Amino acid sequence: MSLATIERTPRTSFAPAAPALAPTHVARELSLAVQPARDTRPVAAAAPAVPAAPAAEAPRLRAVPQGTEARGFVLYVGIDELKAAAAGTDLSAIVEQLKLLTQQLVPGSETHAAVALAPVGAGGRDVDVVRLALQDPSALAKHRQAEEPVEKPASGVVVDLSRKRVLIDDEPAALTYKEFELLQFLILRESQTIARAQLISTLWSAEDDEAPNERTIDVHIRRLRSKLGAYEDVVRTVRGIGYRYDRHPDVSVRFASTPSPDFI
Repeated sequence: MSLATIERTPRTSFAPAAPALAPTHVARELSLAVQPARDTRPVAAAAPAVPAAPAAEAPRLRAVPQGTEARGFVLYVGIDELKAAAAGTDLSAIVEQLKLLTQQLVPGSETHAAVALAPVGAGGRDVDVVRLALQDPSALAKHRQAEEPVEKPASGVVVDLSRKRVLIDDEPAALTYKEFELLQFLILRESQTIARAQLISTLWSAEDDEAPNERTIDVHIRRLRSKLGAYEDVVRTVRGIGYRYDRHPDVSVRFASTPSPDFI
């Protein structure tokens, strides 16, 4: 959503309002209208004047904290171009009329108008679109709260040996065939330390052009761990020897109904 200023001259405008009479003029006019005829009879001594009650202090805006002052206001208006056209006007004309009315009420006041833009078909109430585009704090807070995804509880890792797939917090992990074989090989040998040379000789054939050596097998393990995400410690490193899998509370293994072909 974005903003665009309105500069087009309006098609219509309010007729200037007649200047209001100042309070002193109003009082004079009223006194002339209701003044009684002169009475020549003696007038009794006037009673002592009662002091006028002090004028009540103008109420402050509730939203203005102590030590601050209100310098203006924002009026969010939700009207799209089609609604304005159906009423026989347009947004520029409405803005200019509101500006003119403000000048009539408070001469010398300053105004600034902006139009909120949104993608076609974005939906939502017009006034909500305007408030978001103009960064209204309460509208932004409500919008962020609505967009916050509900966090799913972590469900751990599910290694399904029968279907050759791994689920991480109920989402499929994008493991390659070799990465799954590596993980499966370690899981089926729970609590055993597997040397790098054994992993290579078992999972890669001698004629395989992509067969790693004892140094590059670490790259395959690193890629496997990165895809396990927060559960990368499922595959443990035994320094100077190789790797192992120990029973893990976050890992659930679903075994196949028949023995795995790599279970030697």
